[in-house]
Amino acid sequence: MSKIDLDKTWLEVLENEFSMDYMLQIKSKLKDLSKAGTVVCPHPKNIFRALNLTPLPEVKIVILGQDPYHGQGQANGLAFSVSSDIKPPPSLQNIFKELNSDLGIKVPGHGVLDGWAKKGVLLLNATLTVTLNSPNSHKDIGWQIFTDRIIEHLGSKEKIVFMLWGSYARSKKSLINLDKNLVLEAPHPSPLSAHRGFLGSKHFSKANAYFKKNNITEMDWSLS
Repeated sequence: MSKIDLDKTWLEVLENEFSMDYMLQIKSKLKDLSKAGTVVCPHPKNIFRALNLTPLPEVKIVILGQDPYHGQGQANGLAFSVSSDIKPPPSLQNIFKELNSDLGIKVPGHGVLDGWAKKGVLLLNATLTVTLNSPNSHKDIGWQIFTDRIIEHLGSKEKIVFMLWGSYARSKKSLINLDKNLVLEAPHPSPLSAHRGFLGSKHFSKANAYFKKNNITEMDWSLS
């Protein structure tokens, strides 16, 4: 893990974070886990992938996840996304179900969300790593300090749409200037909670209505 791995537009804002004690502790923790033979997800080269695929000036929408998928081969650095050879997990299937219901967009035959990221959707997990098969195992190693800085910085800007799904994501609302941006809240798309208001939330069309109202190009939510 190195600051060299980070997109230059993000590095201009976050460079000082890499010399902070908490980040040095994260590096040390990940190094110790690697030495012990513990598998950490995603692969180190993908830890900052969400930031690298969506440069700071291009961010239009933020979708916040809690931590990476912990199953074998699932995590790829983008919240909710998986690689083409991995079956879309249940939460992602519900996201696609809502997308189809809301905008009539066909459910893709894969779970790759790179297309969204490249169009300005920052798919950010609050915790950027996890131990294989151990959900939420890195929630206390310091990542949230780093990602809170990101949310706070974006939240100080204007006309960004934040989609906060689930109680954890919604807890970050205090970092966002609500007068300058749009915050859309709903239960998590997990099968345990999606029926309590995520399905039917129409966040995708609401985001586009906000952009249209503010003379901003609407998001093309299709995934080829």
